Amino acid sequence: MNDLAALARLLENLIRFGVIAAVQMEPPRVQITTGKLTTAWLPWLALRAGTDREWDPPTIGEQVILLSPSGQLANGIAVTGVFSDLVPANGNRPGLHRRTYSDGTVIEYDSVDHHLNATLVDGGTTNLISTGGINLVGDITHKGDYIQTGNQTVTGRVDVSIDVVAAKVSLVNHLTSGVKQGGEQSGVPIPS
Repeated sequence: MNDLAALARLLENLIRFGVIAAVQMEPPRVQITTGKLTTAWLPWLALRAGTDREWDPPTIGEQVILLSPSGQLANGIAVTGVFSDLVPANGNRPGLHRRTYSDGTVIEYDSVDHHLNATLVDGGTTNLISTGGINLVGDITHKGDYIQTGNQTVTGRVDVSIDVVAAKVSLVNHLTSGVKQGGEQSGVPIPS
């Protein structure tokens, strides 16, 4: 190749900065604006894309690096995850791994303080299915109502501050039938 202008263009196109202009979900592709150019639909780099896969599409306005083998933009691939003035970093210290979602949900692990935190937006829900069982080790603090289907076995003492009601019979306020004074036993509790 003796055309220096064409060679310079190919070299310039090998690695370029750009921003996501459009996102297509099927097949997964993006268009990138780089300088005055907008590319055709190009793939983006995923962390895993084999038997194990990760789906995390980029968003419009996200800064990327466009890698174009042989300098051909039509063969490019978007490498996402470059912070910019428009989309700044969501952390500012070592030891913090934080994922911030577009709805405001945050999941993070702080390896300095050894703390895992997941904060969902108001109204967010969590679903954990583990048919082989779940093993929790450590104290649990729970706020809110608790609904259980199935049996429960407790090894240790159960302290209840208000009352225990079983089959509509209050442990604290139940009455019994057939009560007589003396050494005889009372009858069964009367449901509330």
